[in-house]
Amino acid sequence: MSSVNSAASRVLWWISLVLSVGIAIFSMRYVLWIGPIPDAIFDNAFRQPFLAIHAGAAAVALLVAPFQLLSRMRQQHPTWHRITGRVYVAGCLIGGATGFILALGASTGLPSTLGFGLLAIAWIYTTTQGWMSAVRRDIVSHRAWMIRSFALTCAAITLRVYLPIVELLFLPFVESYQAIAFLCWMPNLLVAEAYLRQRARAAPAM
Repeated sequence: MSSVNSAASRVLWWISLVLSVGIAIFSMRYVLWIGPIPDAIFDNAFRQPFLAIHAGAAAVALLVAPFQLLSRMRQQHPTWHRITGRVYVAGCLIGGATGFILALGASTGLPSTLGFGLLAIAWIYTTTQGWMSAVRRDIVSHRAWMIRSFALTCAAITLRVYLPIVELLFLPFVESYQAIAFLCWMPNLLVAEAYLRQRARAAPAM
């Protein structure tokens, strides 16, 4: 059973790596202003200068995050883990702060502001708790909070999964985008919590 779980974990890690790198590279177009920008983003009241800062910081967090989850790297290269961990925290905090500002300027209405604003607050909170746990050397708590943080970082991925679906199904964009403001991160966090609870239940049997 452990070998099956290990294999599944490796597959999930590679999937998260490919998606994280792909979305991080795609997000850089907002930093470099390359290609068309969706109206919902272009019309944001605080697009300048916060969109480029948010996209760049979130992209850095996405690039670093999968490697933070590697137990082999944590064990064999603890210094590298700490350095990249600080980079990840900085990316999340800057991305969260600018994301909150962008949420206030959302052009698709109050639901979008609430959804993305709560995401920004939760992202900052979970990342800060993870960082503070590491400072206290509370490794168990640190890992749990960082798993939650990574789940919220992956909102950048799930957001871009939902948007093409909206177009393919010819759904009304504004209403769909308002729903995605919540759907891009709430299920991620629920999955993370379910995983943490399952791991906690399995721990005494190990």
